[in-house]
Amino acid sequence: MTDIVLSTLNARYIHSSFGLRYLKANLHELQERAVLAEFIIDIKPEDAVETILAHKPKVVGFGVYIWNVVQTERVVSLLRAVAPEVKVVLGGPEVSYELEGQSIINYADHVITGWGEKSFYDLCKQLLVDAPEAGLSKVIVGQQLALKDMAMPYDLYDEADVANRLVYVEASRGCPYKCEFCLSALDKTAWPFELDRFLGEMEKLHARGVRHFKFVDRTFNLKIKNSLRILDFFLERMSDDLFLHFEVIPDHLPDALKQKIQEFPDGCLQFEIGIQTFNPDVQQRISRKQKNDAAQDNLRWIRNESNAYIHADLIYGLPGEDLASFATSFNTLHALQPHEIQVGILKRLKGSPIVRHSSEYKMVFNPNPPFNIVKNSLCSFDEVQRMNRFARYWDLLANSGRFRETLHLMLDGSAFDQFMRISDALFERTQQTHKIALLKLFDLVSLIGAQDLGLDEVTINKALELDYQRSGLKSVPKFLQDSLGRGSAGSSHKSRQRASRQARQLAS
Repeated sequence: MTDIVLSTLNARYIHSSFGLRYLKANLHELQERAVLAEFIIDIKPEDAVETILAHKPKVVGFGVYIWNVVQTERVVSLLRAVAPEVKVVLGGPEVSYELEGQSIINYADHVITGWGEKSFYDLCKQLLVDAPEAGLSKVIVGQQLALKDMAMPYDLYDEADVANRLVYVEASRGCPYKCEFCLSALDKTAWPFELDRFLGEMEKLHARGVRHFKFVDRTFNLKIKNSLRILDFFLERMSDDLFLHFEVIPDHLPDALKQKIQEFPDGCLQFEIGIQTFNPDVQQRISRKQKNDAAQDNLRWIRNESNAYIHADLIYGLPGEDLASFATSFNTLHALQPHEIQVGILKRLKGSPIVRHSSEYKMVFNPNPPFNIVKNSLCSFDEVQRMNRFARYWDLLANSGRFRETLHLMLDGSAFDQFMRISDALFERTQQTHKIALLKLFDLVSLIGAQDLGLDEVTINKALELDYQRSGLKSVPKFLQDSLGRGSAGSSHKSRQRASRQARQLAS
């Protein structure tokens, strides 16, 4: 019997819903009466509803996030129209705060805010077993379980997940820091899972063939003793295909942790390091504690003394930070040579304390997902639009690793100013930020380097040729056709497979 369907719309098929698996794992005796139904956000609502109703459920729970709320509402509204007898329960960060005015709430029988593991079970038990619906609130404040009492969800990754999807894991929950742009600012502290128990679950995953572990802990290196034990666990199981992703605090890297990091080979460790801004006034304004000198020293050390891959984050649009200040942070970070710089645009996450600055800094956010900043007292709408394009093109050209040789020449001086010129020129020539063919991109970069940046055409094209030879492209861009012969490079690249951006960035 399938009475409960747990569903969500993931951004891509490769993603798996960690939250749904936690909910199912903690349904106790009801677990056998529940199934997962995961979709991707571009599914037709009719197809999603048909799949859900094929299970003949009595309760359907949806995980609602900033990236899927619009699409989820279409599914939920259709489900409500087709099967009004089915109880619809919403949960997740997007419906945990500021419920008034959210139209998706109108289609729900119940909304669970915050932690859901205990409260979803209690609700399902009342609906399916105890049955008295009178007195059940529409909005249910989630009760926080002690982690020792929480069932872990890792057995619910099935063989298809192991073979085809990212496997998310967590050694702790919560965050002790209060950065106001983040929902974790509302946490009182960080809570670690009992480590022997957690590592036992990792052993089972590893035995089942999982080699890519994506840790979602906000602060992996908060408790160094635990961090070292986790790293030792994986060092004992080292293999060529092992890959570990951690979110790391930038200014907390003691010697014992450094020594352990150095034991890992190329391609194994990826550190996501949130810098956000190097401006101390802005940091103080948003309650972000970060020792900038230590953060820079540690980034430099990771880049030069270890084999770890660095994905570093900056946020544009923070209250009180103008374009010049952001440019300084960008140039400072770029000089430290992280493999990737993720340029994020400030988003208004429901419940996050960042809104307390809205009046003073005239912060205006997009009313539609992803609720990004569109202007403030120091950043005009046009400037924000330029930065949106900058972020997209940076990901396309720099983070992709496809133009390493060329960008080394083009970003001489102020990397921010130079790339802004590239970004402006790219948009002027294409009027688009997506669906730009890679072959066309090579020719555009050649033109921009010579015509907009005034670089020597021969020099820039030699660098582009090196990047092209690593690209895996079968066709020849126009700027190379004279030297290579029109279309002649197809056979030389016939057997080359395109590498991941990590592999391209790390290639010698």
